[in-house]
Amino acid sequence: MRYWSARATCQAIAARTISVEEYTRELIVACAENKALNAFITMDEERALRLAKTKDNSPPSGRLHGLPVAIKDAIGTKDLPTTAGTSGLRGHRPARDAQVVARLAEAGAFVLGKLNMHELSYGTTSNNAAFGAARNPYDQSRIPGGSSGGAGAAIASGMAPAALGTDTGGSVRIPAALCGVVGFRPSIGRYSQRGIVPVSHTRDTAGPLCRSVDDAAFIDAAIMAEPDRLDSVAIVDLRLGIPTNHYFDKLHGETAAVMTATLEHLRRAGCKLIDVSLDGIETPEEACGFPIALFETKSVLKRYLAENAPDGPKFEQLIDLVESPDVKAILSAMLAPGYGEWAAVYRDAMENRRPKLQNMFKAGFAGERLDAILFPTTVLPATEIGRDDVVDLAGQEAPLFPTFVHNTDPGSTAGLPGISIPAGLSESGLPIGLGLDGPFGSDRCLLAVARILENALPSLPRP
Repeated sequence: MRYWSARATCQAIAARTISVEEYTRELIVACAENKALNAFITMDEERALRLAKTKDNSPPSGRLHGLPVAIKDAIGTKDLPTTAGTSGLRGHRPARDAQVVARLAEAGAFVLGKLNMHELSYGTTSNNAAFGAARNPYDQSRIPGGSSGGAGAAIASGMAPAALGTDTGGSVRIPAALCGVVGFRPSIGRYSQRGIVPVSHTRDTAGPLCRSVDDAAFIDAAIMAEPDRLDSVAIVDLRLGIPTNHYFDKLHGETAAVMTATLEHLRRAGCKLIDVSLDGIETPEEACGFPIALFETKSVLKRYLAENAPDGPKFEQLIDLVESPDVKAILSAMLAPGYGEWAAVYRDAMENRRPKLQNMFKAGFAGERLDAILFPTTVLPATEIGRDDVVDLAGQEAPLFPTFVHNTDPGSTAGLPGISIPAGLSESGLPIGLGLDGPFGSDRCLLAVARILENALPSLPRP
């Protein structure tokens, strides 16, 4: 039962073949059995069961009626704390739910609990010094990815049928890839960011993590209050671009092996794979993406605190309370006297570099009439918890953060929709993700493409 899809669960509840309370009790058991993964920061079992009983005694309230959904702790909930994974916000309860949570509630869902994450969403490991490290269900000594690491762990281990995370540079898709589930980042602006503890107003978006593309599309349609359908396309009619630069640079050997097998599998299935040069792409986290996020964080986080936590810590106090060393080092730089000098770099990124990146993608998609580009979501599998600064890659040490966002950052900087689906397991039994980015605004088309590929590829064994 705990591995039912979100859609199948809603159908069973609607048919009254199972009660919401029965289903929720099973998830609570799953959460207890997987407690070592540290996927949740807040789990109020009595509250969840009370809400489940209310759903059982109420008429159907929407397409998600009775569905318990787990929520990343950066996404505001009025009835549960919203800590953003940091001690300074342990007691923070927003006055109202984030709009994406409200949309799920309008469709009939309810919040199961709040998920562990990288502190203040500023990292890719979810090794959180304030609330403890979230762990990978396939190997508990390894990271689940970040910053929505608790979401990846919870979905993969059957603790929830669906989750909401947030994605600035890859924080939905990286945990999905490393935990063997599906993570969807919508086009920037598709979902409201109201009520979410921010990193960057230019780059942030919420996004669902599920165990299938169909479920991701199901949740997306509910959030958008749009028809719940995807176009049916034959795999032989797809045109997918394989980038000849950037995305396949310096792949870990096990990732490369899985990707080679995946591409060959898709070719045999009749999919058209077309080499495409994304000429002029720069490392976005260095030239564009990271400067945008770093410069915007100070102003957007100050505004969030003033509007949503007026009695809580101010920005400077919040940074002082950060416990994760990697996050503290980054955010403390925002308090330095030279912070204002970043303004010129930010303006250049917004006025020149980001538009150039967006135009490059637009030309690449249009020139070859591509439905999407295809690549490994991350260039390496999950690394060991505690190695927060560097990773081993191709026999050399590489900085951890830019290495993990290497492939997810370009599309997210440009504001494109992206998705990660399971590609296979490495020789050491760790999930490898297959990433897809589509043209801006092609969200439902991208989901349709991803569902076709998911159906063509072998399914992953459970953790």
